[in-house]
Amino acid sequence: MREQAGALASQRHAAVLDLYALESKVTAAQRRVDALQQLARTLSAEARQLHVQALATRTTLVVSQRELAINLRSLYRQGDVSALAVMLGSDSLDDALSRLDSLNAVATQSERVLSVTTAARTRLTTLRAKLGARRARIAQAVTDAQRTLDTLSAARAARVAFIAQLRTKEQLKAAQIHAMEARVQVAQAKSTALQEAADGATATAAATAITTTADTTPAAESAPVPAPAPPSAGRTITVSSTGYSLPGHTATGLPVGWGVVAVDPSVIPLGTRLTIPGYGEAVAADTGGAVRGHEIDIWFPTLAKARAWGRRTVTITLH
Repeated sequence: MREQAGALASQRHAAVLDLYALESKVTAAQRRVDALQQLARTLSAEARQLHVQALATRTTLVVSQRELAINLRSLYRQGDVSALAVMLGSDSLDDALSRLDSLNAVATQSERVLSVTTAARTRLTTLRAKLGARRARIAQAVTDAQRTLDTLSAARAARVAFIAQLRTKEQLKAAQIHAMEARVQVAQAKSTALQEAADGATATAAATAITTTADTTPAAESAPVPAPAPPSAGRTITVSSTGYSLPGHTATGLPVGWGVVAVDPSVIPLGTRLTIPGYGEAVAADTGGAVRGHEIDIWFPTLAKARAWGRRTVTITLH
């Protein structure tokens, strides 16, 4: 039970470390999402400014086109606008120079308007394309970053729930450990009482035998009654074993289960660990009215397995 509690504590420690790593990743992912969202807001502001510039450029184009129309209309009214025609159609040299200056001014202005208008239109088109591409990339990056953040957040939530589950299990295990320790203490007290009763019966039988011997042999000296010696480690004895399958608790108060063996405490002290060929490791933790001398009862989970064991003689090892 304590090993299970230790394993749960190790799992919780590993889960806490995983949670720490996930928290770091979630924090980094959140910062990236925030930065990308801020960049997206900046690009949106730039897009609004570009829209304003586009409106201004469109207004400039309208004005420029109107001025070009006026200039073209003026040139059309003048008919032939070649320099020779102007010179020949003028009344004087000053009039000719004045008309030539006007034509040059109109041509220069028209050229400037066309150049500015073309450049503005090209610049706006390029900016709009670049801005649209950047906004698309940022939008995709925000989506990917948010998806990563959601995945990490889900993993963090799962890890937190797992840690909480481990803590609950640890609390339950701790309660079970305390209950088991209390049960073992009670069983130990009962086992001690049963063992003392068995030892007393053995001592009484030995004293009776000695008294009988003293009565028949007057020269015999009285001797102290020896207490039954505990089994030495690795000592083997041959016993008659019987399989049984009953629910409930042992005479010591422990729950029955695999490895529980009923013994005669005067032969095998309660609490002795046993190695039984064909069965495995067991503990002398029960007594029975029918278990006397070199006999043991071995617990099985089902009646079929108990019957399959039946009654057999085995040489067991006491630890």
